[in-house]
Amino acid sequence: MLHTIAIRGYRSLREVVVPLTGLTVVTGANGTGKSSVYRALRLIADCGRGEVIGSLAREGGLRSVLWAGPENTSGARRTGRSEGTTRTGPVALELGFASDDFGYLIDLGLPQDAGLGSLFALDPEIKREAVFAGPRLRPSATLVHRVRDYAEVASASGRGFDELTRSLPAYRSVLAEYAHPDALPELAAVRDRLRDWRFYDGFRVDADAPARRASIGTRTPVLSDDGADLAAAIQTIVESGFDDLARAVAAAFDGAEVSVAVRDGLFELQLSQRGMLRPLRAAELSDGTLRFLLWGAALLSPRPPSLMVVNEPETSLHPDLVAPLAAMVLAAAARTQVVVVTHSQAMRDHLANDTTSDVELYKEWGETRVAGQTMLTVPPWDWGSR
Repeated sequence: MLHTIAIRGYRSLREVVVPLTGLTVVTGANGTGKSSVYRALRLIADCGRGEVIGSLAREGGLRSVLWAGPENTSGARRTGRSEGTTRTGPVALELGFASDDFGYLIDLGLPQDAGLGSLFALDPEIKREAVFAGPRLRPSATLVHRVRDYAEVASASGRGFDELTRSLPAYRSVLAEYAHPDALPELAAVRDRLRDWRFYDGFRVDADAPARRASIGTRTPVLSDDGADLAAAIQTIVESGFDDLARAVAAAFDGAEVSVAVRDGLFELQLSQRGMLRPLRAAELSDGTLRFLLWGAALLSPRPPSLMVVNEPETSLHPDLVAPLAAMVLAAAARTQVVVVTHSQAMRDHLANDTTSDVELYKEWGETRVAGQTMLTVPPWDWGSR
């Protein structure tokens, strides 16, 4: 389980270290940085797939996502004015996490030399990477360390490091290049964990939405991002023997039952409701009903990931659906670690229990901060240096 995520230099997240539990609810008013936390987690996951450079490019490049305020905000708090100062550290976007076993840190910066005549001069470079054991980066706990094109791995003798490579491209993560289970199991474990993380940020439910169309069905333990395989995903849940979805649908829609019909080899979702002479097909369902079923298929996957992150799942749902939606989140959290980003007080209330932690964000001088967090309560974390 992840204990800590750390983000520095990303959008309004000048420096945020967030503690995580089995179910963490990230809340705050609009514009406080909740979506930035969600996107930063996706960037960390992209490191496991070797896609973080491309993901940053799609956000407008590193210069577009970097913290735009002063390097240090103490002066603004003291004087009441935000003014630029001479930098003391490099321009950087740093991301990391710590878990029960391994932690990971990546440091991305501006390119130094993309090559004569290269059109990729705006691509960010990976300046540092580290895989470590324990809650924070320390020399004695470091397992793999990379600085620009040089990477080294902790020696099997326990003394110092052995060279891994001197020619690692600045646009390639050490996770993507050297995570071989037999040679470097620690790297492989971190890479596979990141690739296993799952993210959902709303679904299309318009008239042409993929979820409304019949489709070829195969066993689908993981719902796709666009929900095109909704019918197959729900049938997989049903045949896996889990009844959380059936209970949630019955609670949300007055005893309704969800099922899947097969016509000419195509799977099609249908919902049977009291008083209706026939079940409604996916194309006939209201937007809210279809969205609820999509969230159910995502949350109640029979193959849960190591981490599931959902962004404002209550959006565009009737208030009466928040309670059964929260019940599905709690059911998911019983089998995997879940992070819910929401601004709904009703969702927070329904998710509150002894094992749920609340992380409330607020903004001060443009900087996202964690409510109630002090120097004594912030999780242990060390960024290291270039």
